[in-house]
Amino acid sequence: MDNLKTHISPRLRYLIDNNQQHLLCNGLKGIEKESLRISKQGAIASTTHPKALGAALTHPSITTDYSEALLEFITEPFADIKQTLASMHQIHQFVYQNLGNEILLAASMPCGINGDKSIPIAEYGSSNIGKMKHIYRKGLWHRYGRTMQAIAGIHFNYSVPKPLWQALKQQHNNPEQSLEDFISENYFKIIRNFQRQGWLILYLFGASPAICKNFFKSRPQLMSQFVEFDKYTLYHPSATSLRMSDIGYKSKNQASLKINYNSLDGYVDTLTAAMNTPYADYENIGVKVDGEYNQLSGNILQIENEFYNTVRPKQIMQSGEKPTLALKRRGVEYIEIRSLDLDLFNPIGIDEDKARFVEAFLLHCLLEDSPLQTEDEQAINNSNQLTVAHAGRQENTVLNKHGEIIPLRKWAGDILEAMQPVCEILDANDANKPYRAALKLKQSLVKDSALTPSAKILQQMREQEIPFGRFGLDASAEHEKYFKSLPPLDDAIVQQFKEMATESYQKQARIEADDNLGFDEFLANYFTQH
Repeated sequence: MDNLKTHISPRLRYLIDNNQQHLLCNGLKGIEKESLRISKQGAIASTTHPKALGAALTHPSITTDYSEALLEFITEPFADIKQTLASMHQIHQFVYQNLGNEILLAASMPCGINGDKSIPIAEYGSSNIGKMKHIYRKGLWHRYGRTMQAIAGIHFNYSVPKPLWQALKQQHNNPEQSLEDFISENYFKIIRNFQRQGWLILYLFGASPAICKNFFKSRPQLMSQFVEFDKYTLYHPSATSLRMSDIGYKSKNQASLKINYNSLDGYVDTLTAAMNTPYADYENIGVKVDGEYNQLSGNILQIENEFYNTVRPKQIMQSGEKPTLALKRRGVEYIEIRSLDLDLFNPIGIDEDKARFVEAFLLHCLLEDSPLQTEDEQAINNSNQLTVAHAGRQENTVLNKHGEIIPLRKWAGDILEAMQPVCEILDANDANKPYRAALKLKQSLVKDSALTPSAKILQQMREQEIPFGRFGLDASAEHEKYFKSLPPLDDAIVQQFKEMATESYQKQARIEADDNLGFDEFLANYFTQH
């Protein structure tokens, strides 16, 4: 470690000097993965959520996102990423035993859709909370269209090791500040640094450089932004992650929101203000029209989840609790990274190498200095992200670093070099040195953009002379073949999944039976929580 002293932040140096660097290890890692159910011909599934998978409202591991066809798989958090990935693998294997003739789309960007109406909005039963989830999704349709809601991705959940917080607080030496407040303050430091440097995730892992033309059936005016790859496909030649570009989950009114990431209170207050501020275009949609809800409100945001950002502070919610209130009451428990595309070259959409890199990157964001964010910097961060999404692999791509124009490759190289001490520490008890191996691989991607997933996808499309839709469908078929070729899951594991499904239906039935308010009153109570 001595030869790297010049690259070690004061925080990390303090830990090393006090022989506490091992406290960086064993943070909890959980993964959420969205996948669109499709037919073997590639069309989005019009069938309801498969019964054998349980109730989407209440199942802890298998649910739906926006659409009835958009499955979401959720692992528990584990200190060992191998356990997290094994859990995700088991979920996939069980699901594939119960999909019938359908498969899971390997790509983030949907192809087999035929306009908004081809995308069925998820249903969650007759309870008030189930109705609320459905109406919220109806609101998203009226505001943004359904097509962009069918985009899938990986969410990486990370919780800093609790003993590390104690050590860092001791270094901070402010006895008047509670540990909970210190933890929340420092999660926001991670968030700010992730917003500054998170474009690197798009460059290294972006896997949506092209889009099927039929994605734009409901928004044809956006097609002119792109170059034609072939008769069926649009793209940008140097794109990395068009999922994370301005054709994804974006809107003009959200672009103008000034969400405060400088403190937990500032974040909660600005997000709450957005949920309480009327927006004329949405008011014109109407909230309840002829006795039927079109959306939950006519405000800028219906609920917190509508605000799309690459990283979110999270707290485990109690039943019916608003996310902002959970944060306000109990502080930040973990962060959710939302900028990972599905990896088309991996059957579960993410591999160990990528997960280890993201963990090390987040610890780097914690240990580096993280100044408060200005409004100007928010705009710069967003601009850097869009630049990398659309043209990150261009040889001469430059970004804005604190007002200085810097080549992407130079900045990326600096970040990776600064991560090296963290990777060494995380590798301390592993002879295979997996974190350093992950870092070394990423350094090769920075040196040669042809090695990135986005470049490989376009190269294979050219070599095989196939459109993006066919490439995605072929990858999906390969993944299905892989899961169906595996030895069957242990009977005990299958039984466990079956019991989870049964319990989820029982829980949904109890929720529906226990409702004692009309929906109007339930919704009013939800929004007046404080």
